[in-house]
Amino acid sequence: MSLKQKITEDMKVAMRAGDAKRRDTIRLLQAAIKQREVDERIELDDAAVVAAIEKMLKQRKDSITQYEAAGRNDLADVEKDEVVVLSAYMPQALSDSEVESLVVEAVSMSGAKGMQDMGKVMAILKPKLAGRADMGKVSALVKGKISA
Repeated sequence: MSLKQKITEDMKVAMRAGDAKRRDTIRLLQAAIKQREVDERIELDDAAVVAAIEKMLKQRKDSITQYEAAGRNDLADVEKDEVVVLSAYMPQALSDSEVESLVVEAVSMSGAKGMQDMGKVMAILKPKLAGRADMGKVSALVKGKISA
């Protein structure tokens, strides 16, 4: 079963169960997927769906930070609930040691000598780590490895 099919099935389950928060979050996700399909005139595969979910998660986390800074914990709680639902569709995250070993492997594969080669290393890592690791942390790790 593809990720899109699983999302659709989960929507039906949430509707039958009367779980409004879950249903509404899944509707937002389906709308984002549909919007991207219409804009790009393509059928999204699982990797593209994961990318859409990643984008939504990043938006939610940014919103949580802003709401908490403004003292709007009620709105932050809604966003936190959405993060929980969306996170369920993400692939299993890699541990820090697994990410580090992949970074070391990519640096040696690319023959990176300095910061000018960072793009090569990231191009190797991105398909392997998409949705499975925080790419900001990966980027910092790569910088540390190739500048050392």
